[in-house]
Amino acid sequence: MAKKIGKVYLWLMLAFLYLPIFVLIIFSFNESRSRNSWGGFSLVWYRELFNNPNIGQALFNTLSIAVISTIVATIIGTMAAFGINTLRLKSKRVFIGITNLPVFMPEIVTGISLMLLFMFVMRFLRIGSMGYVTLLLAHISFNVSYVALAVLPRLRMLDKNLFEAATDLGATPMQGFIKVILPCIKPGIITGALLAFTLSIDDFIVSFFTTGEGVMNLSIFIFTQTRRGVNPSINALSTLMFATVMILLYIINRRDKKLEKTEKELQK
Repeated sequence: MAKKIGKVYLWLMLAFLYLPIFVLIIFSFNESRSRNSWGGFSLVWYRELFNNPNIGQALFNTLSIAVISTIVATIIGTMAAFGINTLRLKSKRVFIGITNLPVFMPEIVTGISLMLLFMFVMRFLRIGSMGYVTLLLAHISFNVSYVALAVLPRLRMLDKNLFEAATDLGATPMQGFIKVILPCIKPGIITGALLAFTLSIDDFIVSFFTTGEGVMNLSIFIFTQTRRGVNPSINALSTLMFATVMILLYIINRRDKKLEKTEKELQK
């Protein structure tokens, strides 16, 4: 009886979470502009979506910021993970806690903090205003923690003498890192990069506080459009964003399952 109740509760929870999204996806193919009637299956709103230059600019900003912030955050986060891993146990715990802090901190706190920081720096240096660069820096800042936390477990699994063994066998420090250490932690780096890319595409709150006039990503564009009334093309855009995030999450989960399977086989 308890199992049946648990299954019913699970399905009700999933319906509560995903039913609105499925309704949005269905109406993105509705030929009628009305949200109360079905006018037939059509791709008209997707065509309107791709013909809108404002959406094209928002899409360019979203993808370019996501790609650049992912690359930079992956490099910095991996270096941070190496630095943390070399510390003593007590210091390591402190820095892991500091790294975890941006993950657990409410996004609105992060967004306001970064906004105040950028405003102070720009006023102090007497330069420009917030825009593309501040938005990019904000995305890099909150992505670094996720990358570092994804790489750290892989570093812990490495044999401490692996790098020394590589150098003893004739490899230079750079060769030892690239050919020995990097392949071992590559799954963690890729997982962190995929998480960073997904979070960057999906972010709204931090972006809202750190962007400037005329610069917006897709999340901010959707928000500004809904304030004027929901255009059906927004349904199409939201559907594409949902599909992109789901695909990335599927790839991440598949990689995690493969890693777990490989680790179990190695342990046997």
